[in-house]
Amino acid sequence: MPSVSSIAAQTLQRRILDGHYAAGAALPGQRELAESLGISRASLREAISTLEALGMLRSAPGKGVFVTAGSHVKAADLPAGPSAMPPDAIFQMRFVIEPANAALAARQRSDDSLNALRECMADMQRALGASDLVTAAECDLRFHLGLAELSGNPALAAMTQHFQAQLAYSLRLPFADRSHIWHPADEHNVILAAVAAGNAAAARKAMQQHLISAAGRVGITFTKP
Repeated sequence: MPSVSSIAAQTLQRRILDGHYAAGAALPGQRELAESLGISRASLREAISTLEALGMLRSAPGKGVFVTAGSHVKAADLPAGPSAMPPDAIFQMRFVIEPANAALAARQRSDDSLNALRECMADMQRALGASDLVTAAECDLRFHLGLAELSGNPALAAMTQHFQAQLAYSLRLPFADRSHIWHPADEHNVILAAVAAGNAAAARKAMQQHLISAAGRVGITFTKP
């Protein structure tokens, strides 16, 4: 079931796409906006944070929150992720954990688990086709958490789940570059094909390439272990 903040992010996204809030315009004040959405200001801040990471909104301290047109994001402009983790540190952490998840998933695959990943990808592609980046990013998270679960290693799965907030944040960032919003789905399909084939080495390599490419789309470089 979607969280309150996720539903609010969906509503704000729809208003932006419908032109209710035009590019360059400021959103109403937080109190007014929270009341109009029927949510707390804490939930509103979470929704705004989601849309900032997706490149739809930009906060200007002392001035308000503004609608953007969606443009390439530079690493220097990125705020720290949850728990104040720098984005490059999050990607470096993912590079350590997620290729192992993918490789192990290739060895542990089952028809049910593969079908769940395929369904996730179908949902992601439908969301991208509808320019629904909030849902696309949520499907992106489902895919990565699904691979962790499929790894069969409860320690790796728990570690991935523990850093879910940081993972979700880093997954949203590349969508801010509207010229490449389909790339995560394309890269996921390469990973999924390797997992389905039971090719652990190919799955590991595909995940590594996905992480390098995703970081590169927002100008992030990190030291690979």
